[in-house]
Order: sequence, then structure tokens, then C-alpha cells
Amino acid sequence: MPKVKSITEGPIVSTIFRLAWPVVASMFLELALSITDYFWVGFLGTPEQDAITTSMIVTWTVFATIAIVITGLTALVSRAIGANDTPAAAYVSKQGIQLGIGIGLVFSTLGFTLTPAILDFMKAAPNVVAIGVPYLRIYFLAMVFLFVNDALGAIFRATGNTKSPTIAFAAGTVINIILDPILIFGWGPIPAMGVVGAAIATSLSVVICFIIFIIVLYKNQLEFSLRDWYRRKTDFAMIRKIIKIGLPISLQNLIFVFIYWFLIQLVHHYGDAAGAAMGVGHRMEALSYLVAVAFSVAASTLVGQNLGAKKTERAARCAWWTVGIIVAETLVVSILFISIPRVIAGIFTSDPATLEIAVDYLIILGLSQVFMGVEIVLEGAFSGAGNTLPPMIISGSLSIMRLPLAYFFSLTLGWGINGIWWSLTITSFFKAVILLFWFRRGDWKKKQL
Repeated sequence: MPKVKSITEGPIVSTIFRLAWPVVASMFLELALSITDYFWVGFLGTPEQDAITTSMIVTWTVFATIAIVITGLTALVSRAIGANDTPAAAYVSKQGIQLGIGIGLVFSTLGFTLTPAILDFMKAAPNVVAIGVPYLRIYFLAMVFLFVNDALGAIFRATGNTKSPTIAFAAGTVINIILDPILIFGWGPIPAMGVVGAAIATSLSVVICFIIFIIVLYKNQLEFSLRDWYRRKTDFAMIRKIIKIGLPISLQNLIFVFIYWFLIQLVHHYGDAAGAAMGVGHRMEALSYLVAVAFSVAASTLVGQNLGAKKTERAARCAWWTVGIIVAETLVVSILFISIPRVIAGIFTSDPATLEIAVDYLIILGLSQVFMGVEIVLEGAFSGAGNTLPPMIISGSLSIMRLPLAYFFSLTLGWGINGIWWSLTITSFFKAVILLFWFRRGDWKKKQL
């Protein structure tokens, strides 16, 4: 089994990039996938794009829940690796995989059953609901594989091995990108399936990613073996420990997402074009969001392993250097959004109404990209320490504020759809500033797991 190069010693900046770049590559492939889906579906029409956007809120809910497994595993496995306790890391990992399977089965069953009610709740138009129901139901069929994939990815990354999960996720993404136009529009004997084709492509890519993970595991790409994970008796005390660490971040993410369940209702108040424009904006905002998530993974692993090795000050330096790097990246994205929004939005839509709304979205959200990056990286640093309550309190409460602010700005003050975008930017600013001050206090250095 390969020994991953130590991240508790040596230069910090190069170590950050060594951990982050494979994740960045994986995230950009994920962005390419998201853009490809939205690009090809755009040829089908605005209702189809709105169906994808509305369904996106549901998929966010899924990923918010996965954070229970990812965050808990990352904190516990990285601490064990930092303390050179590979048996403990292996034991936690096996229990985490079982937890992922259990939650995935619950989501798959409930999601498939409740899909029509979910889309109706978000006040999507009847034609959008008709398009979105089969899309989401097919997506939910692959849910167990999705949860296990993310659990395995968290385990690899917590050990400092970010390349192996990147290979697995990248392969699945490339397959999805290839299958999208074939299944959406048809090719040879394959019939055109529209939005359903996009869902099938996504589900197949998730299963392929799982198969690649299994191959990687059997090639011993970890410092410990997970081959017998399915033979292990479930340790409910360890499961509770994983959940206890991961639940605050998951709840924070769920609050963030559930606010969007209501925000999308307000967006739909302004028509299908507003929903489609929101989809365009979100996909471009992923330029900074996904990179921030990648560096958040690096921060989480670095903080966790250095705390496990009793190097608290190095853990702090790693976190602050990661914050500085993400500020530089998100600043570039902000400049692009503010300076050429029409060029960017025009890539994804030719509908005049959608274009105008998307241009305003990019300008307003361009003002918040740096703050969003800082927030995400610091959440990763807190998570690596296992101190997940502060980001839940700060980000969760300010996410809740987005809803009343959106209604106040858009309806009471009469700012229209732009009032929704301003509620996002303003709250992102306060999240980042408060998290910065809280992290500087240093209480996370004393967290015992």
C-alpha cells in the first residue's frame, strides 16, 4: 500500500496546491458536466432549462446531506492519519461507507416517491413539472452509488491522496459529457430522449465512477485496506460519532438549500425566463464555488492531520495560506463577472428576457465571489478540526436571513428579480467577515474528537 507524502511538515503553499489541484481538476470537470447539461438542454427550450434549474435545488439537498458522511469521515480519518494510527483510520472508514449506503437507500426511496410533490411545492409550471419528474426519478435511482462514491472520495482525500478520487470522478464526468448529446438528441439507433437522456447519462456516470473506485481500492491505493468493509458489524457508537461531527455542516448546508426551495418560488414569480437565468448564473458562479470547495478540501485535510500530529500552529498557517489563495482566484472571477457579463451569459441563452436577467445576476453576484470563497475555505478548516458548530451557527443563520431579505428587496422595495440576487451578495459578505473573526479566536485548536 502506498505511503502518501506527509503533509504535516515541509513547505505549506506547495502542499496546499498538491492537495488541491487534483480536486480542482475534478471540480472543473464537474463544472464542464453541469455546463454541458445546461448547454444541450438549452436547445430544447426555456421550460426544459427551467426544469433542470428547479431539479438542481433538489440535487443540492442531496449533496447537503452527503456532508454528514464527508465531514465526519474527513475529520476522523485525517486525525488518525496525522497520529499514524492507520487501524483507527480503516475502522472509521468502513463504518462511514456503511453509513453512506444507509442514507443513500433512504434518499433513493423517498426521492423517487415524492418527486412530483417536490416540484409542485417549488411552484414550477405544469409543463416544467412534467419534464422534471422523470429527470429526478432517474437521478434518484443512482443515489446509493452517489453516497458511497462521496464517502470513498472523503476517505482518500483525508489521507492526503487526492489523485485517486479525482481519476474516478473525472472518468464518470467524461462519460457523462460524451453521453449527454447522444442520449438527449439521439444518434444512430439510439432514440432522442430529451431531458430524460440527460438524467440517464448522469446516472450511468455515477455507476461508472463507483466501479472505478472499486478497482482503485483493489489496487491498494490507500495506506490501509477497505476490502472487507461489508463484513464489518455496524458500530452504532462510531456511526453516531461520524454523524455528530458532520451533522452541523450538513444542517448548515440543508438550511442553505431549503432557503433556495423557497427562493425558487419567488424566482418563478418572475416567469420561466427568471428560472432559466438563475440556472445560467449558478453554472458560471461555479467557476469560483468549485475551486473554493477544492481548496476547502485541502484546508480540511491539512488542519485535521496537523492537529492529529499536535502541530496546532502549522494547522493555523495552513488555513490562512489557503484563504489567501482562494481570495486571489475569486477576485479574478469577480472581475470577469462585472466586466463582461453579457458575453458570459450569451454563451448559454439566446432568449432576450433570460439574457437580461442573467447579466444582472452576474454583476451583482460578482461583488460577492471573494467573500463566498473565504466562507467555504474557512468552513473546511473548521471541519478539519472537527469544530463544525461555528460555521453552522454563522452560515445557517445568515442563510435563513436570505429569504426575508429577498422578499423585502424584490417586493417591498420594488427591486424586482434583482432584489433576490442582492440578498445573496449581502449575506455572503457577512458570513465571510464573521467567520474570519471567529476563526482568529483559535478555539478550534483545542477541539477534542
